[in-house]
Amino acid sequence: MFIDIHVHPAFYEPINADERREELRHTELDIHKNGTAALEHIFNQMRCAGLDKLCLLPEDYTSTVGCALVSNEEIRTLVDLAPDRFIGFASVDPSDKEAPDRLEEAFTRLKLKGLKLHPGRQHFMPGEERLEAIYQVCERYDKPILFHAGLSWEPDTFTRFCQPTAFEEVAEKHPKLRICLGHFAWPWVREAAMLMVKYPNVYADTGALYFDNAYEFYTQTFTKDIPVTWIDRSLRHQVMFGSNNPRFEQIRMADAITKIGLRDSTLELVKGLNAVEFLGGLD
Repeated sequence: MFIDIHVHPAFYEPINADERREELRHTELDIHKNGTAALEHIFNQMRCAGLDKLCLLPEDYTSTVGCALVSNEEIRTLVDLAPDRFIGFASVDPSDKEAPDRLEEAFTRLKLKGLKLHPGRQHFMPGEERLEAIYQVCERYDKPILFHAGLSWEPDTFTRFCQPTAFEEVAEKHPKLRICLGHFAWPWVREAAMLMVKYPNVYADTGALYFDNAYEFYTQTFTKDIPVTWIDRSLRHQVMFGSNNPRFEQIRMADAITKIGLRDSTLELVKGLNAVEFLGGLD
């Protein structure tokens, strides 16, 4: 089983009938050189990369943009079109007083598998008291949270909200809440590894590629910035493959992760088994 835990479906064709909405997504996500992708193209890319399932992440930026760029309902629509390949996450805006209720609806009525939050774009510190009701909903339904961590190229983002130590209070106060630091919190990969060593409920994904060669970047990040042995021994149950597609190409990243020197048994965990554990199963 090979799962990409970090995919943004903002430009999937079935949810882009409105040209104005598509243009808003290009502007607000700062992704400009791609068009929309038919599902057959997505499936072909999955085949080329060897991927079995994609976790689709929405973005609710109501307080900063005025709307959800990709809504929970749109995620549900995509999952229904390919339930054997797509796993849907929810998003809520923490500034919305109804966010806990909206999240509960996403878990119950829409049957979404987890929550995606972007502190840098939604302008909150993860340990703020107003987030507690949201975390409690996740705990009540045993759903994980994938946080954007580290650098974000999106406009109107502030990296100070996304440094790894900003998430420590959440990990400490909610030991049963599974949280993932997206992008391995690059460039703070050592700090991310520190949190993972200290808190077994903290995961990280490999959706970090900020220069133009997947193998070279992964070699630098996962064998030099941190030794590959840290993943292969101590963190092997907490690292998940993620691509951050469409900003980065899945095929080269999926190939690169197999070439940095991880044991086959660790690769199995990174490519899928850890994601299944993080998600609480695939049912």
